[in-house]
Order: sequence, then structure tokens, then C-alpha cells
Amino acid sequence: MDKFYMREAIRLAKKGLGRTSPNPAVGAVITRNGRIVGKGWHKKAGSPHAEIEALSSAKRLAKDGTLYVNLEPCSHYGRTPPCTEAIIKAGIRRVVCSILDPNPVVSGIEALQKEGIIVDVGLFAKEATELNEPYLKYITIKRPYLLLKVAISLDGRITSPAERWISCEKSRRLVHKMRAQMDAVLVGRGTIIKDDPELTVRHVLGRNPTCIILGGDIPLESKIFKAERRVIIATTKEISLNKAEILVTKAKDGLVDLNDLMDKLGKMGIYSIFLEGGRKIITSFLREGLVDRAVFFICPKVIGEDGLAMTETLPFPITFSGIKTKRIGEDIMVSGKVR
Repeated sequence: MDKFYMREAIRLAKKGLGRTSPNPAVGAVITRNGRIVGKGWHKKAGSPHAEIEALSSAKRLAKDGTLYVNLEPCSHYGRTPPCTEAIIKAGIRRVVCSILDPNPVVSGIEALQKEGIIVDVGLFAKEATELNEPYLKYITIKRPYLLLKVAISLDGRITSPAERWISCEKSRRLVHKMRAQMDAVLVGRGTIIKDDPELTVRHVLGRNPTCIILGGDIPLESKIFKAERRVIIATTKEISLNKAEILVTKAKDGLVDLNDLMDKLGKMGIYSIFLEGGRKIITSFLREGLVDRAVFFICPKVIGEDGLAMTETLPFPITFSGIKTKRIGEDIMVSGKVR
């Protein structure tokens, strides 16, 4: 039954995606005598952690129970007290967690074991790792996690002279959900000027991500300024634009140095970026090896040479692992981790 309960904990954790940053998405389930007596998930940063929500739900029934959680419980004081103290106080007998927390201030397993609590680690580790990839990367190297999104035709085109969108409506709605789960969305100046996108989550419930634009000045009447959100313009020299934050980076070949940009955005506390730029942006980030995972919406149409190919010349093939496919309306979504 361990697998059943951990699946439920991971399902609960997903409810917090897009709301918990800079914290991870965590779900928790408490069982006793073969039945669930408490559930919870971390709803947003600053609110009680999943373990505390589950303990509050279980109340006295938590005593001698088993706690299932997808990430190692915290053992330090932050915006909330340590979860380990509450777990010990509640009389939990056993803790099952999927993965350890790489944050050096967390040593929850050790704290629990010192109190005689049985701890098992590793159940659904792959699923738990994928769930919190942005958090795990940031904590490890202090850089944002990059998810590349591309809508592409059967003949490898990302633009069409005949229509604004290549992908179907269901795919576009899913993209809005993905945006809502990320800290920021990144595009190039050319995309803003040519397409004037909103880059919001207007088709789903959620908060608009920070908008990061590469390349300098953009028109003040651009739609990205109409929504309530943070806008950052990354450039190699100071510019004056009172509607946005200006982030000056090092230059590389006359353009924004993307590695320096990632370092600076990491220092600003941005854990995850949804990369939605055009051909130059896609090529540049792939060349630098900065993309962690990509999702392609393959659309059932042939556009021809009037459409723009996805990338410019790459120095080597980009390969992916852990490929997943799913039908989204008329499109096929293909996702994978960059090797």
C-alpha cells in the first residue's frame, strides 16, 4: 500500500505547482491501521507546509501513524517552524519520503531517526524529482530551471504567414497552465515588436509570471505592460524605461551573455523560466546548453518554406531523454529532458 499512499501525496503536491515558489511543491498523507487519516499540501510560500496540513487534518489519529511525503521534511526555522518538530510531537511512527532535500540547512531524516522514527527513502524518486526539478536545480547551482516550449508544424516550421497560431486551442490553453506554474516567461525583443503578445495566464486560474525580455527598448504601448506583473528587460547597456526593471548583463558577441543572465536572474530569486522566444532565442539557449527540458506541440499541418524553421545552425545535435507523448486536441505534445 506504500505506493498507493505516495501516489496520493504526489497528486496533492501538484496542486501547489505555481503557487509555492521559492518553496518546493509538497504533498503529505498520514495513515493509521491501513486507512488515510490526514492529508495536506503546501498551498503557497509562507503558509503551513504539507506535513503540518496533514497533521492538522489527522489530529490525534496521527499518533503511531505513517507519514508519506514526496520530499524530506524540513528541520530548520524559516518562514515557518520545522516540520520535524511537529512530526515528532504528533507521535508519528514511520516516515516514507521520495527524495532528500539538497538544501544544506535541511537534515530532517537525521532529526527523525534520532527520535527513533523509522524512515524509508526512495519511493517514486523519479516522479518526485521531476515534480520539483526547478527547486532542486536552483538549490544545487543557484540558477533558474529552463523549460523550452515550441509549437511546430510537421515540416519543422514555427511560424505561418497564414495564421497567428500554429497549435490548436487546447494546446494554447495548456501553455497558459504551464506559464502559471513558472516564475518567469522569457522572449526576445523581436517577438514583442512583431507579435505584441500578452504572455499572461488569462485562460486559466493563476498568477501572471514575470516577463523577461532580451534585447533592449520596446514600445511602451506593448500588451505585456497592460497586465499586473513584473517586467524585466535584459540588455548590455543602460536604458531608460519606467515601466520595467532594467537588468544590465555582460556582452557576448554584441548580445546579452546568457550565462551571465542566468547567474543574475538566479541572484534575483527566479527559480524557473518558461522559454517562449522565436528562432534566435531557441537557437541561442540550445547552443549554450541552458535548456533543461523541452515540450513540443507538433501540429498536423505543412507550412512550407514561407514559414520559419525552428533553429538556426547548431554546432551539434540536441538529444532528449525520458520522452513522453500525449494527444492534446489536434496536436501531439512531445516532452523530454535535454541530455
